[in-house]
Amino acid sequence: MSNKKMYGFVAFLVIAATILSACGTATPTPAPTAAGSTEVEVFSWWVGPGEADGLAAMIKIFNADYPSIAFVNAAVAGGAGTNAKAVLATRLAAGDPPDSWQAHAGQETIANYVAAGQVLPLDDLFASTGLTSVLPATLLPLISQDGHPYSVPVNIHRSNVLWYNPKVLAAAGVTANPKTDFATLDAFFAVCDQVKAAGKICLSLGAPWTAIHLFENIMIGTIGAAKWNGLWTSPPTTDWAGADVTAGIANFAKALSYTNPDASTLSDWQTASKMVSDGDAAFNIMGDWAYGYFANAAPNGLALTPHTDFDWAVAPGTYGVFNFLSDSFVLPVGAKHPDAAIDWLTVAASKAGQEAFNPLKGSICARTDCNQALFSEYSQDAAKDWTSNVVVGSLMHGVVAAPAWATSIGTAIGLFQTDTTQTGSFQVALVAACAADGTCK
Repeated sequence: MSNKKMYGFVAFLVIAATILSACGTATPTPAPTAAGSTEVEVFSWWVGPGEADGLAAMIKIFNADYPSIAFVNAAVAGGAGTNAKAVLATRLAAGDPPDSWQAHAGQETIANYVAAGQVLPLDDLFASTGLTSVLPATLLPLISQDGHPYSVPVNIHRSNVLWYNPKVLAAAGVTANPKTDFATLDAFFAVCDQVKAAGKICLSLGAPWTAIHLFENIMIGTIGAAKWNGLWTSPPTTDWAGADVTAGIANFAKALSYTNPDASTLSDWQTASKMVSDGDAAFNIMGDWAYGYFANAAPNGLALTPHTDFDWAVAPGTYGVFNFLSDSFVLPVGAKHPDAAIDWLTVAASKAGQEAFNPLKGSICARTDCNQALFSEYSQDAAKDWTSNVVVGSLMHGVVAAPAWATSIGTAIGLFQTDTTQTGSFQVALVAACAADGTCK
């Protein structure tokens, strides 16, 4: 990726992190002890099809490297951590942190756990593993405050992926190619009309958090990368009350009109993705963790054949844009087994750990030195786009907004789903959410 493409994005993230910074001297990373602990409890939300395979592969590396330490998998089900974060908050309030937990890089970590003094900086770990030298510059401001890193990123995910069933499109008489012909949302909606006329759901949707995921990608597809980034600067350079956001809301309402009416009752994202592979729906906008679900072997995957049973493109209107997120792990203040936690973070940071984890998860390595031959065709394509596209950050997955602000937006989206004619009220709620965060003055 050229420096010109990345400058504005990295700059606004650095500014945001600086504003949220707390003054003071960072506490050094605790050094592992020779005696060590006999177990390490690691908290995540990777229990579903596809993602569980990736975690299991990294645990296998950990067990081989540290056979005397029992790995306690404290994962809690729920896509995007919707359930896990609530459980974690309860544990932290009770002074009972796990030894390490999963956290999205970005404001989810900086404005939440770092600001609350719940995690320790990892300068010593980054120095001992050489991690800084193999991470892209895009990630460093997302995981740092006052120049100190606070989490170990294990991957790069892409949010703006359009998964589709070629057989459903062919049966509906669709000749448009999703990989090249959806430069605008209007072009996509025209195909949705064809699919709907053929008696199929055009765009499958799952549990409530997936509507936020859809919203961010429809908005980016409407207003473009620069104006999307402008929503999150302080103060915003894109007006939440302006015509651009109004147009995005209108397109979001139209996209929702093509979704399955039972979306809010579905258990999670996998159910909506399976509607595509089963031939009940043509499209699903979901992150690239869906690749692992589609392609991995049973029992956690569907063992489908790429380009035949399923295929992928960039979400409509977002060609040349990479909407990203990154999963990472932190070292808590008050961890029961800090030395074993450092051992876990060492594996998470390692080339071997990331090469074991990411091909099964559907993501690409956070490290820049992974062997691309280990990855699927999809992931190799994503890796090329990551280095050449304009990068923006995900709302749903913790990059651009502090948790309280993101929650307010999610609440507004949930209300809008119940009555998509209320576009004006929805936009007023978005403006109010920005004002409550303090970003909109």
